[in-house]
Amino acid sequence: MITLEDVHKSFGPKQVLRGLDLHVPRGESMVIIGGSGTGKSICIKCILGLVTPDSGRITVDGVNVQKAERDAFLARFGMLFQGGALFDSMPIWQNVAFRLMRGSLKRPKAEAYEIAVEKLRRVGLSPDVAPLYPAELSGGMQKRVGLARAIAADPEIIFFDEPTTGLDPIMSGVINELIREIVVEMGATTVTITHDMTSVRTIADRVAMLHDGVIKWTGPVSEMDASGDAHLDQFIHGRADGPIASLR
Repeated sequence: MITLEDVHKSFGPKQVLRGLDLHVPRGESMVIIGGSGTGKSICIKCILGLVTPDSGRITVDGVNVQKAERDAFLARFGMLFQGGALFDSMPIWQNVAFRLMRGSLKRPKAEAYEIAVEKLRRVGLSPDVAPLYPAELSGGMQKRVGLARAIAADPEIIFFDEPTTGLDPIMSGVINELIREIVVEMGATTVTITHDMTSVRTIADRVAMLHDGVIKWTGPVSEMDASGDAHLDQFIHGRADGPIASLR
């Protein structure tokens, strides 16, 4: 579904992606792991066409990202943002239905409301939440609202950016299980960025280890612990010693 071939991206003298190759099969959950500043977010921005690579090729469902018609292309995606990114001035239902009230996906207001309530139920929130504002919800509830918004338009592809950041271990587990259930239920192709190894083991079908602008290892999550790759082994076990330089 998503293919990146020899993708390079620099910002001035800073080389972020140095020949990245990645293939995300249709209907599978790919989790990209790696240290901060290794290019994970830039990778996603390149796929979405928000950042233009210096060289290389990126295709989504066989279509070159840079040549795709933008509205139709972006309508295929859903996104769960790291910080929730809810609109403080809008009630919860309008946050969830944001895309359904604009652009090519626009629906009548009443229909958008019903879809929003349905998606809120899907992530374990009652209709009573719909008229509230983000400031009235806990961090875990806000994350659920973000997930409801990500699936509101039934996208083919969903990106999850650090889905459990800022949550306690119990709520993190709840969000991980919700994501896994929804991915399987929808049959969506998903790409997740995370440092949380519990999330990796719950969400992933396949894992890609990104370091120094390239994929060091990729494979099924079931083979991760016996990969034999020193970078991956150091990262998943949180070791200070290894090929990934620490700040000591």
